[in-house]
Amino acid sequence: MQSLGDRIKFLREKLQMTQKDLAAKAGLTIVQLSRYETSDRKPDPESLRSIVDALDTNGDYLLGRTEDTSPSYEKGMSMSFYGGPEAYTADEIAMMEAALKAYREQKKKLLTGDKEKN
Repeated sequence: MQSLGDRIKFLREKLQMTQKDLAAKAGLTIVQLSRYETSDRKPDPESLRSIVDALDTNGDYLLGRTEDTSPSYEKGMSMSFYGGPEAYTADEIAMMEAALKAYREQKKKLLTGDKEKN
């Protein structure tokens, strides 16, 4: 089984990036990245997130939980991928809340209608 470091290195080389390129894009030092790739160290969550973003992949692939290297946003993952609630404007939050409320009302009508038919 490939290690986290092996997977980072594999994707970096697949993208034809040097350690210097990836380190700069992920906001890491070359020494940090080198230690992650050789499995001498494990990245902290924030560093892992930076590597995931820089490699345009997903954390599950790097952690060995899947062989799918496609980014999480392509799979319809949660909105937290896009920065979480603290990254949204008040207008965006209001729009999401309104959409959720409308969805719940529609779902309730559909479920109530099904019960009345039975």
